[in-house]
Parts: sequence; structure tokens; C-alpha cells
Amino acid sequence: QLQLVESGGGLVQPGGSLRLSCVASGLTLDSYHIGWFRQAPGKERKGVACIGITADSSYYSDSVLGRFTISRDNAKNTAYLQMSSLKPEDTALYYCAADRNHPIYGGPYYGLSADHYGDWGQGTQVTVSS
Repeated sequence: QLQLVESGGGLVQPGGSLRLSCVASGLTLDSYHIGWFRQAPGKERKGVACIGITADSSYYSDSVLGRFTISRDNAKNTAYLQMSSLKPEDTALYYCAADRNHPIYGGPYYGLSADHYGDWGQGTQVTVSS
């Protein structure tokens, strides 16, 4: 069974940067599509970015496009989310998720939909505040 562990969250000032990591164990990530999601208190979980197996395809939500970059290193069984120009509204619990049914081949709607991912990490908190 695939297990995912996120790290790299923390407190950062507006305009700052963070890099989140998602390390997989149990199975290899190289047959999975990966998504990053976030959930703020009292709000639903939303897709932020997603990436295909060979990074040939990726999608971003409008709210992070141009500021966040998703990447993966299959040799390290790890995915990343580089976040720059952070804003207070980026504050949330960030999750990585994976699915071997390749949701992003259905386009951004499926790739950024939490309903199409079966394996989840426990989340890492990102707080953007001065």
C-alpha cells in the first residue's frame, strides 16, 4: 500500500517562499499521478496543482498559477510543491495525493479534483502571516 508523508510547511511572511515535499513509501510513485491539495479551516479541500508520471502534464488552480510549481523525482519517490510570492490566503493544511488511475489525463477538472485520488498524506500546515 502506498503511504505518503508531507513535510516542509511552516510559518512564512507574505511574499516569502516554501518548498513542500511528499515522500512515498510502500510502493513506487512512478505509476501514479500526483496532486497537491489544500484545505483552510471551514472550507472544502481544493486542488492546487497536479502532475503526470513523467511531468509531461501539469495543471494549476488559477489562484496559484505563476506562483507555485509542482515537480517530481521518481528516482527519489518524491514530489514537490515550490511556493513563491506567498499570500495570507495561501494559509491552509496542504496535502499530497496520488492515484494510479491517472486522473489528469482527463484534464484539469479531474486532475485537481480530490474525488479522483485514492491515496493521501496526513498534511503539512502552511501559515502565511506577518
